[in-house]
Amino acid sequence: MSKTELNEEQRSILKALNSLAEPSGCKAIGEASELNWRSVMGKMRGLSSMGLVESPEKGKYVI
Repeated sequence: MSKTELNEEQRSILKALNSLAEPSGCKAIGEASELNWRSVMGKMRGLSSMGLVESPEKGKYVI
């Protein structure tokens, strides 16, 4: 079984998302992770396709 390695930005995004109390958009996640929100937006698609995050409403994400 293959294990997918997460890069530093992806780990930072997941940690930030975990610390946020409610479904959050890319700008809030970017502020919490100290990453540019555009970078966060690009990474969210990959994290979602890996099944690591969900989007309960358009533009908002949770773990």
